[in-house]
Amino acid sequence: MIVNPHAYNTQPTDSEIEIALKESPLGEEFAKSDNKVTSFLALELALVWRDFNRRLAGIPVVQKIENGTLTLEDYKILLLNMRQQVAEGGRWISRAASSMESDDLFPFRSMMIQHASDEHRDYQMLEKMYVSLGGSLREIKQRPRNIGSEALTCYMFHQTSKTDPLHLFGAMFIIEGLGSCKAGEWGRAIQKTLDLEDKDIMFMLYHDEHDGDDHYQKLRLALSLPLISQEIAVEIVKTAKVVARLYCLQLEELDNY
Repeated sequence: MIVNPHAYNTQPTDSEIEIALKESPLGEEFAKSDNKVTSFLALELALVWRDFNRRLAGIPVVQKIENGTLTLEDYKILLLNMRQQVAEGGRWISRAASSMESDDLFPFRSMMIQHASDEHRDYQMLEKMYVSLGGSLREIKQRPRNIGSEALTCYMFHQTSKTDPLHLFGAMFIIEGLGSCKAGEWGRAIQKTLDLEDKDIMFMLYHDEHDGDDHYQKLRLALSLPLISQEIAVEIVKTAKVVARLYCLQLEELDNY
């Protein structure tokens, strides 16, 4: 019988917890809150991020990026597959905003509307990068979602259609965390390996700059608010786990339609 090493959670040691909190996109200071729910979120999301990192490290395209063996063709395939998921991002966030019905959640609605406005054209950067590398604009626009992107898209639209979907902060934790912790690192590694110009990695550079400073600070504030109950916090963590797994599935299933 084949046992999936990711299927069961093991109790982390104190040392593992300390490392996970330091490596979390939320930052280790976030765990020092006197609010028990905030502390719970800080620890649980840090452990989700640790497991996400471990799974990412085993994906072939990520290994190629990090060990300097990515080819130009590999990179173009990655852009083709990324574009479809990124194009949906603004729609997910807008749907979540429209599902915030309670009066006391209107600040979240406003935050999400602004966030959607900031990101709804990000996919166009991927198109420009692909064309700059010799690809066809028609090809990248018409390429279907791979099976991992299909699963993630369906999950996100289902979740964002629920009333008052505060659990979607778990999705933001993963997706914005990729921008703040991975985009710049991966972009610079790709640039070095393929001898590219900044315009050829502008999507990664943009998210490296914006997701860490502005977007993640807003997420920290949102997760710290009193209206985030223990019940909602548990759903935030579960959502983060699902999105982490489905995001990896996209990268595992490149060009599998």
